[in-house]
Amino acid sequence: MLDVIGLTPAEEELYRCLLQLTTARIDELVHRLRRPRAQVVAQVEALRIRGLVLPTDAEEDAPLRPSAPDVALGAALLARQEALEAARTRVTQLAEEYRAGLRRHHSDHLVEVITGARVLRERLRDLQNSARTEVLWFCRANPLAMDGPDNVEEFDALARGVRYRAIYERELLLQPGALPDLAKGVSAGEQARVLDRLPVRLAIVDGRTAVCPLVPDRDRGEPSAAVIGRSQLLDALLALFESHWRVATPLRLSDPLTVSEADGRQPDDDARPDGGGYRPDADETRLLSLFVAGVPDKSIASQLGVSRRTVQRRLADLMTAAGVDTRPGLAYQAARRGWL
Repeated sequence: MLDVIGLTPAEEELYRCLLQLTTARIDELVHRLRRPRAQVVAQVEALRIRGLVLPTDAEEDAPLRPSAPDVALGAALLARQEALEAARTRVTQLAEEYRAGLRRHHSDHLVEVITGARVLRERLRDLQNSARTEVLWFCRANPLAMDGPDNVEEFDALARGVRYRAIYERELLLQPGALPDLAKGVSAGEQARVLDRLPVRLAIVDGRTAVCPLVPDRDRGEPSAAVIGRSQLLDALLALFESHWRVATPLRLSDPLTVSEADGRQPDDDARPDGGGYRPDADETRLLSLFVAGVPDKSIASQLGVSRRTVQRRLADLMTAAGVDTRPGLAYQAARRGWL
């Protein structure tokens, strides 16, 4: 098992024997392992070189003692991990060069069609694992292949510095448990926005590969998708995403999502009547984000774990702070004043 870091099975067995004995001499190991003495001596020396056996006294048959394996082998494991990561990156680069070569000579390689939820899910995971700069999502309600909580690859990618921008359909926010799951992604670094309706489902990785389902949702059946390489078609999909990103409503969420049932916070004493000196706190920003996204009061209350009356009262406080007496006026002022 440890041969991947240079330790032979025989050396590993000897080390395990030494761990069980805590301390032992060469002759005792020869007797227990039933090996030639010269072989045991050579294997002990190999373990000593790797730091798995502590240095002994100068006498020839001094007792042997094992050292901690995590200390001795930690550096080797780290080096192996770094080498594997470098190899994986290189394979990804070579694969892209291979596809680019095919695209230059064969137009049919610009688009690959895949079929089945499992295949689609695995391709999305592979693409996120290979992402280096940015992942873009159009997230429609009722996912075809991968629910939000199942997308653990996003958190790994965010942790290594990949940027995520996602636009969600408003209907998706109304589903039970959707907001807490979304908030975890936002807390990890995802930039999230909301639109009433998205034209297609879409994922774009590093501006080089897009995945777009081919069959409309209404047709049901087994999902199929096009995997699109660098081309004018991909450029068009990138432009489509950016045009929707500009008009989408930002979601300001944190994990956990909470809004107090206490009386709403009143404008600061030095706030102007038109709300010019007022800034929403974190709870109010979350509330405003959902309100401007068009989520109904009842759904906001359910998602945030408060009463509908609390939501209405907090929105009324924000209208007072903004110096307006209508909800459309509040949405306008929130956008104009940069409250979101």
